[in-house]
Amino acid sequence: MVKLKVVSCLLVVVVYMVLSELAFLDYLQKMFQSPKKYAVDISRRNYMYEGYGDVHQTKGQNKEGLPLCPMTSPLLRGGINLTFPSELTLAKVEQKYPHVEHGGRYRPHDCQARHHTAIIIPHRDREHHLKLLLYHLHPFLQRQQLDYSIYVIHQAGNFTFNKARLMNAGVREAMQEREWECLFFHDVDLIPIDDRNIYVCGSNPKHAAVAINKFGFKLPYDAYFGGVTAFTPQQYRTINGFPNNYWGWGCEDDDIGLRVYMAKMRVQRPSLEVGRYKMIRHNHDKGNSVNRERSKYLVNAPENWKRDGLNKDMYEVISRERLPLYTNITVNVGTPTGLHPPP
Repeated sequence: MVKLKVVSCLLVVVVYMVLSELAFLDYLQKMFQSPKKYAVDISRRNYMYEGYGDVHQTKGQNKEGLPLCPMTSPLLRGGINLTFPSELTLAKVEQKYPHVEHGGRYRPHDCQARHHTAIIIPHRDREHHLKLLLYHLHPFLQRQQLDYSIYVIHQAGNFTFNKARLMNAGVREAMQEREWECLFFHDVDLIPIDDRNIYVCGSNPKHAAVAINKFGFKLPYDAYFGGVTAFTPQQYRTINGFPNNYWGWGCEDDDIGLRVYMAKMRVQRPSLEVGRYKMIRHNHDKGNSVNRERSKYLVNAPENWKRDGLNKDMYEVISRERLPLYTNITVNVGTPTGLHPPP
């Protein structure tokens, strides 16, 4: 069933390519097939993308007199053997990582981080998955010697889920807190299993989750742009963020891939060896049914991407909590009929 849903989105992309622009297929192949200059060079033990070396790097020391962290963290382990402790609780995760500040903020204690990343996680009724992700994600990011914060954007109410609006809300709220240099959008059920997959941004948008166990650790199709993605704030503004009209499951990630293309940017990816993730199995979410309008929206994406996205304020904050492992921001994103749901 999942494969059929994925194929339905892919068919829409193909139809658009054929009907709208003959050059589109050639461009997608170049953009999404991980050309060598965007691949990870493992032989040199430099796990950063081409272009990363000149992103947010400064010379000298910070105000506390700490030196800059190394270009490549000496703490990296490569492949990770994931474990899922029984009876794991958030309280136990908090005890395990005491150096995480309230709000999910962490900074290296012995050097000045070269990169500053906000992790944005759309969420509703996935507490078990969130607990497991936090258990693995905090040490993963700390070994990369990043200055980071984790933001969980929780959709209020029981109306149809809208991941795209939650992403836009997360960007606005995270950027109000500080000028983050990189924005990582992270599905709550995906756990990275190789810490050489560095959570920093480059000169083009990044697709990090290129090899998921659900798809046999390979891309399901060349234009796939889901799971875990990253943009600099400027890149995200350039594509006008996520569309607001995708209610329920399906194709919002493909829409973002089209926006990257329409904005004349490429996609950077790690190798299949490095960009590996394990998906936590779960039943289909209630309130996140298949979006039957998704194909129509995707076909119209090239005409609508500048009109609908980050430029529309489509949410309201209900609460903001700085918890020990993350900042929880509960928002109302409304329904297809408007921001405030009908009585």
